[in-house]
Amino acid sequence: MAHNVGIIGFGKMGQIRAAALREDGRARVVKVYDVNLPADTPYAVAASAEEIINDPEINIVLVCATNEVNKPLTIAALRARKHVFCEKPPAFNADEVREIMQAERESGRVLMYGFNHRHHAGVMKMKQVIDSGAYGRMLWMRGRYGKSVDGDYLKTWRADRERAGGGILLDQGIHMLDLFLHMTGAPFDQVHAMVSSRYWKIPGIEDNVFAIMRSSQTGVEVSFHSTMTQWRHLFSLEVFLERGYLVLNGLKTSSGTYGEEELTIAKNRATAPAANFDSEERMHFKVDTSWAKEAEHFMDAVSLGMPVISGNSRQALEVMSLVDCIYAHGHNVAPNLHENLQIVGHSQGH
Repeated sequence: MAHNVGIIGFGKMGQIRAAALREDGRARVVKVYDVNLPADTPYAVAASAEEIINDPEINIVLVCATNEVNKPLTIAALRARKHVFCEKPPAFNADEVREIMQAERESGRVLMYGFNHRHHAGVMKMKQVIDSGAYGRMLWMRGRYGKSVDGDYLKTWRADRERAGGGILLDQGIHMLDLFLHMTGAPFDQVHAMVSSRYWKIPGIEDNVFAIMRSSQTGVEVSFHSTMTQWRHLFSLEVFLERGYLVLNGLKTSSGTYGEEELTIAKNRATAPAANFDSEERMHFKVDTSWAKEAEHFMDAVSLGMPVISGNSRQALEVMSLVDCIYAHGHNVAPNLHENLQIVGHSQGH
């Protein structure tokens, strides 16, 4: 079956996704829509998002637009019986994700979210080592993810609370939260957080989030910092286990602003210090293959009926439940995370 794709939102992300699907070769982009299309757009142009969703020749819809339309466009596309790939965040809160999941169940179609960091080579190697059990059980993690923005940021939709839904946590920190959940395979149900906007002072758009979290299920504790006042871009994920540690510094991206993607792995020794710099193994990932791997994963689900393992709606619910708790605790109104995670009879069937 030929898979025809329509892309809603053809800015940077829409173009990246189109290139990745072209490389995969199992689908072709036939129509795009954006309010500000590039002059050299190589595809047919739709007059509206609805035109793409309602086109009977299109059976895959990519939602790569602004945050406030992710939920309504995803639901509309599922109800039109299209397979859907949507960028993060899936919605503005966990309850909205539950609405999407209902539409997903009724549609019988594939739904996948763009939690792209799971597909980075360094992250995949970390997960492989953790799951092997060679280093024992996980004890704790620490994640820092930050970038610098300038005054032009204030002119974009990301600085508009109604369109963005939040600040740096939804823009970037959500990726680190998703990686915490990915590495542990269990939710975090104890959350203490501080949310602030002391530099840019944009109402409802936080520029810093600090959080401490624990999973009652695994006992794993996490330290988390998400910031847009990191004057030099930074990505750092550290995982400490009983018999060693893994540290991923840097992230291979098209901008190159997060530095080289380097994974350091070391085993403990019997005597102190448990490990030293000479005993560390370093792996460098010089090519970003994450977009291609993500497109392959999505098309495997669409074409081969394989399950969405990374980026499914259950994972979207888990991460948005955690986002809800961080925002609520950061504003001194902490909800019950156990209640947030309750869903009835959901499966990832297609």
